[in-house]
Amino acid sequence: MNAEPTPTTTPTASPGAAPIPRPAHRRHVRVAADDPYTRGTERGGQLRDGIPAAIEAYDRLFALGGVSPAQVREDAERALDAIDRFRPGARAEIEGIAHGAGVDVWRVAALNARTEILARSTAVPPGECTTVVRIRDVDAGDNPSAAGVFGVQTWDWHVELTDGWHTLESRGGARGFVGLTENGILAKIGVNSAGLALHFNILGHVRDGIGGVPVHVLAAVVLGEAGGVDEAVDIVRSAPLGSSGSFALFGEAGGALLDLSPVGVFEAPAEHGYLLRTNHFLTAVPAADEKSWLYQPDSGERREFVRARLADAKPPETAADMVGLLVTGPGEPPVTCVPDPGLPLGRRWASLATVTLDPATRTANVLDGTPADAARGPWRTLTAR
Repeated sequence: MNAEPTPTTTPTASPGAAPIPRPAHRRHVRVAADDPYTRGTERGGQLRDGIPAAIEAYDRLFALGGVSPAQVREDAERALDAIDRFRPGARAEIEGIAHGAGVDVWRVAALNARTEILARSTAVPPGECTTVVRIRDVDAGDNPSAAGVFGVQTWDWHVELTDGWHTLESRGGARGFVGLTENGILAKIGVNSAGLALHFNILGHVRDGIGGVPVHVLAAVVLGEAGGVDEAVDIVRSAPLGSSGSFALFGEAGGALLDLSPVGVFEAPAEHGYLLRTNHFLTAVPAADEKSWLYQPDSGERREFVRARLADAKPPETAADMVGLLVTGPGEPPVTCVPDPGLPLGRRWASLATVTLDPATRTANVLDGTPADAARGPWRTLTAR
C-alpha cells in the first residue's frame, strides 16, 4: 500500500452554504495482521477516543428513533450471532476493536449494525448518497480495451457524525483494501488489492431489520475476500440479509449494480455506460415493498438530474472528471448535500465526504468535503497493493 496519506486541512464549504464543521486533520487508520482479532485490536487502539464518541452519537440517534438501550443491545447481539455464522473472522475483528478501544463488544456490534437498528426508526430517516460508475459500453461503440472504469460518490450522512469517520488501510486478510469508514465499523466504501471497487448506498424496504448480516459487515467481507466482480456478487448472494442497500461493484473489465434486500439480491442494468445509483430500488421485486416515503421524491429527482447531466456531458476520461457532475446548488436536487442548521437532530444531512475509486490503479481518493470543494481539496490518496 502507499506511503503516509496526503495530510488534510479543513476544506472550504460550498459557495453560499454554511460551513460544515470538520476536523483540521482527518484521522487515518492503518492495520496489518494476519489474525482478524489482532487487526481489530490495532484498529480499536487507534480509535480509543473516536469509538466512544461514535457510540454516544449513535445512542442519541437510536433514542431519537424510539429504540431503547435494551433493544439496541439485543439487536447488536443478534447481529453479532449472524456475523459469527457467516464469517467468524468478522466477529473476531469486531471483538478485537472493542478490546482495543476498551468498550463492550456489543457496543461495537451496534455500530456495525447501525443501519439495521435505525431501520426500526420512523423519526430518523436514512441519509442520501449519489453514486456514478463509468463502465465500458461496448454496444454504444466504446473500445473494450480502453481505459475508463471508475466511480465517484458522495457519502451523505448526519452532520453530527462529521468527526466520526476516517480513512483506512487494512492488510493481512486475503485481500488488502483501502477506503473510508466510520469509527468502529469494519468497512464502507473502498477498493482492494485485486482491483475490486465498492461504492455503497442505503435503500429502504418494509422488511428491513435485524436478523441477517449487517450490510457494513458484508462490505468488509467483500473487500477483504473478493478477487473480482463475479466473486464479489457470489459472496453477496451467499449472505443472509436482514436489511437493504446497494453495492456498485466494479473492476477494470466492468461492474454490477446490486439491489440488496431481505427479499433477495437483484442486479440492475447499466445505462449507456454508467451504473447510476441514488437511494431507491432499481429492480421490480424489492421496489414493490420499498419504503418510498423515506427517499422520494428526492432520490428520483437526484438520479434523473445526474442522468441528464451524463447524457449532455462529454464522456469522462478519469474519475476526477465525474466529480463536477455531482455539484449542485440552490433550486437543484441536493446531490451536493449541505445541512440546514434550522432542522433538528436526525435531519441535518451533509456530504461528509466525496470518494473516487479507480480499480486499475487500486486507488481510492477521499475528499473531506462536498463535490463543490473538489478543486480546493485537498484529497487523500490511498492505494491497495
